[in-house]
Amino acid sequence: MRLQARPASSFFQRFPAISATPRSFLAAILAFTCVLSLSVDLPANTANPAAAKDKKPKADPSLKGLPITELSADEAILHALNRLAYGPRPGDVERVRQLGLAKWIEQQLNPNSIDDRAVEARLQDYPTLRMSTAKLIDEYPQPKQAEKQAEKQARAQQGQHRSEAASETVTRDMQGAQGQAAGGDVQVPQQNAANAKQEMSDTPAPMKQEQPEGNPVTKGVGKRDVHGGGDPNSVPRAIADDSKRPQRVVAELSMTKLTRAIYSERQLQQVMDDFWFNHFNVFAGKGEDRYYLTSYERDVIQPHALGKFKDLVTSTAKSPAMLFYLDNFLSADPRAAQRQAAERAARQQWRRGRLGMPRPPANPQQAKKNERGLNENYGRELMELHTLGVDGGYTQKDVTEVARCFTGWTIDKPRQYADFKFDDRLHDPDPKSVLGKKIHAGGMKDGEQVIDLLVHHPSTAKFISTKLARRFVSDNPPPTLVSRMAETFHSSDGDIKAVLHTMIWSPEFWSRESYRAKIKTPFELVVSAVRALGTDVDTPMPLVQWVGRIGEPLYQCQPPTGYSDKAEAWVNTGALLNRLNYSLALAGNKMRGARTDVASLLGVNASAEPKTALDRAVQVFLGGQAGPTTVETLEKQLDNPQVLQATLDDSRKHLDLGVVAGLVLGAPEFQRR
Repeated sequence: MRLQARPASSFFQRFPAISATPRSFLAAILAFTCVLSLSVDLPANTANPAAAKDKKPKADPSLKGLPITELSADEAILHALNRLAYGPRPGDVERVRQLGLAKWIEQQLNPNSIDDRAVEARLQDYPTLRMSTAKLIDEYPQPKQAEKQAEKQARAQQGQHRSEAASETVTRDMQGAQGQAAGGDVQVPQQNAANAKQEMSDTPAPMKQEQPEGNPVTKGVGKRDVHGGGDPNSVPRAIADDSKRPQRVVAELSMTKLTRAIYSERQLQQVMDDFWFNHFNVFAGKGEDRYYLTSYERDVIQPHALGKFKDLVTSTAKSPAMLFYLDNFLSADPRAAQRQAAERAARQQWRRGRLGMPRPPANPQQAKKNERGLNENYGRELMELHTLGVDGGYTQKDVTEVARCFTGWTIDKPRQYADFKFDDRLHDPDPKSVLGKKIHAGGMKDGEQVIDLLVHHPSTAKFISTKLARRFVSDNPPPTLVSRMAETFHSSDGDIKAVLHTMIWSPEFWSRESYRAKIKTPFELVVSAVRALGTDVDTPMPLVQWVGRIGEPLYQCQPPTGYSDKAEAWVNTGALLNRLNYSLALAGNKMRGARTDVASLLGVNASAEPKTALDRAVQVFLGGQAGPTTVETLEKQLDNPQVLQATLDDSRKHLDLGVVAGLVLGAPEFQRR
């Protein structure tokens, strides 16, 4: 099978030839890196000659009902699987062709209609997924909390021992008294002072945010974090031997995310879960949020990913994870402490007056300690990142007013069970004005009125539509498409599924310019390579660590912006080199807990002609579409010692199919979706 060459841009000609020397393997890696880094700002290479663009392909029955005029049936199906899913698995293209592409898309837009029990069975190994926040805090305590629990148990045991010792002492005393009467000696046991020491307070230590370090997007990720750094095949302590460390909670959440993305039949649901988590980002490294994230993703993001946008915003606003992350659980009307102090003083004065007792002196230090002020973090991000967008037309005054509306939205018992609570005592009762609209519904309804105002604002429709189009179409989506999506957003009252339908049934989505126009994020690359190879994954933690190593440690994005969906965020020499290293490790069966049968997938064996194996790999993984420079570079590696192996006992060369597959998966074309 011959490679289908694709016209190359002029910069490909700058690429020097690589000689088949022992160093050429690394040279090829770096060459791929350079090609990819240079190409991100250019439109995707056309798969057909320019002269063929005006010639409409013959209508294919599998594409019926979709506005596809520029892509072939195979290209359109691949495009859908790369945009609405995490890439094709072996046989997926043919399965979608038989079902019909439009029908497959409709099923994905209605995920509850798809049987997904197989992936749920894989998730039974992660008990934290089904736990409440209270149970997670109790079973996976912080080290200090664990020490306190151990001390509490030790004190209980000591109390039992002291009771037994006292009983023995009484017995000995009685025996001693009898002995004294007979002229014997008395032995009195001495109690160890340390055993009698007891902790006076069970007050939890104050919540602390981990110190930031490293990449500004992933600040706060420690060097020993389970999500990245070090050897991906190592077993992190957080998940070894059924660890009860709190890091295990996020580790299981990360392994679940990988497992669902790889094996779930509800692929669009998984893509949208990832999209909305980044949109409403919460950083796992901030204090107690590691305990809140499980419920946040399970009970807030997933149920609303394809529902009404207003419901999604409201659920995130009430989530302890978001309340804690953006500090709104601490926000209060600055006058609230004064009001409460005055009320307490009035009650005390009334009681003391009845009893004829003098009024105690005021304690200004205690009053100052109890003061809480207005926190604007959530008010700002709600408008800038969650709804209107940075150019949404709001002012700093609006930020302050929104923050006032959300005073009293807090967390009940954040270190015990962490439920949402509205505390009217902390709420600012005075009228507010947001975007020129008066807000005075009263109590918790002030915040709900703000949410209703923001989600129905024209800027929100445009901002959300732009982000969706950027994720699914291109880094710079066509304004006409965004405009139609915004109209649907407005007319459907923020129905996310309806907006996606408008986008998918648009010519822009299926245009040649959109085909392979997006660079895969590290998470998308890791998952798509596993799916492309049909790899059987028993232990997803190495994959989690590879995602972090390439640059996107899961749940570790510190800024509220979430991870970027644009190419420039992911294209740098180190990250691209890691991408190819990952592909080689996965295809070469050098990853713990993952097995790939490359020979069966390619339909060739180690004795096959190298060129035949390469042609087959390009067909399987790239749909037969590879640029001339990619083809040339790959072919020059076929004589590389790491591709053709020989032993002293057998001078015949054996083809390492894992290296061939890994090189193709590391090619620039596979880095795009």
